[in-house]
Amino acid sequence: MKHLSNLLTWLADLLVYDLLGFTKGDQITEVLHYFIIGFSEILILIVLITYLMGIVTNYLNMNKIRHFLNRNKKSGFGNFLAATLGAITPFCSCSSIPLFVGMIQSRIPLGIALSFLISSPLINEIAIAIFIVSFGWKITLIYIASGVLLGVLGGLLLDKMNMSKYLADWVLNLEEQHVNAPNDSRKLTDRLPEIHKNALQTLFKLIPYVFIGLGIGSFIHGYVPQSFFETYISSSNPFAVPIAVIVSIPLYIDAVSILPILDSLVDKGVPLGTAIAFMMGSIGLSFPEAMLLKKVMKKQLIIAFFSTIATGMILSGFLFNLLF
Repeated sequence: MKHLSNLLTWLADLLVYDLLGFTKGDQITEVLHYFIIGFSEILILIVLITYLMGIVTNYLNMNKIRHFLNRNKKSGFGNFLAATLGAITPFCSCSSIPLFVGMIQSRIPLGIALSFLISSPLINEIAIAIFIVSFGWKITLIYIASGVLLGVLGGLLLDKMNMSKYLADWVLNLEEQHVNAPNDSRKLTDRLPEIHKNALQTLFKLIPYVFIGLGIGSFIHGYVPQSFFETYISSSNPFAVPIAVIVSIPLYIDAVSILPILDSLVDKGVPLGTAIAFMMGSIGLSFPEAMLLKKVMKKQLIIAFFSTIATGMILSGFLFNLLF
């Protein structure tokens, strides 16, 4: 991921500064530069994950996996496995969505798939390494545990609310096609045309929403000063934690990029729990993710998803403030 980011940064520098001739340091230039890097990175990840999930769902015995998860559905163990999978996969909130769609297509219960979707962007192995250096093992372990716990509890709660009927119709159609498909013994080369066709259908539905959402997020990233957050989420404001989560939603910042901002906020006196709530909101409930989810979920499920996870993030922020 680091090498990919370096390559995309170099290409963005070449395009924005050398080919287009924009002046380095201007706000509009920085917005464009940030958008090119972010959009390119997400696009590459979404394409790779979409095709990978197409292959996986063609080969794995999803019936056995689904039965195993369903047997452990009531105990929450299936949600724990999905949240742990999310924690060890290096995906942002947007690039997790194709994998979420693949899970739904394979008839994995919605609550379990949502546990993955919640925890996946919150925990990142590179971010964990930086987190350890900045805040130590104790805080890092508690943060990892809170991210997994948030995924488990969020998935269980949304499953209890019977929200599966609010998945987008095209996602439910994918599920029906997969259920009705006969046993397939073809080689990969024979399956590729079908995998390619299904992947393109998914990509054409998702990519325009990535473009729009990241464009808005890039604008806010470039034009909203850091002092805004320092003013409204300071220790003197009793509503700082919920405000931190709410104001972070329009942003799109990955777990690695947010850590220097988190560090600077703490250095300027913002309580650790408030800063972590801001971090969770910006990487786990971003506006680009909402735009993507609009193609995957109906508004009732999106509202329930964002409300449940935002509440969990707010409670986590208050807990961190109490502990530290």
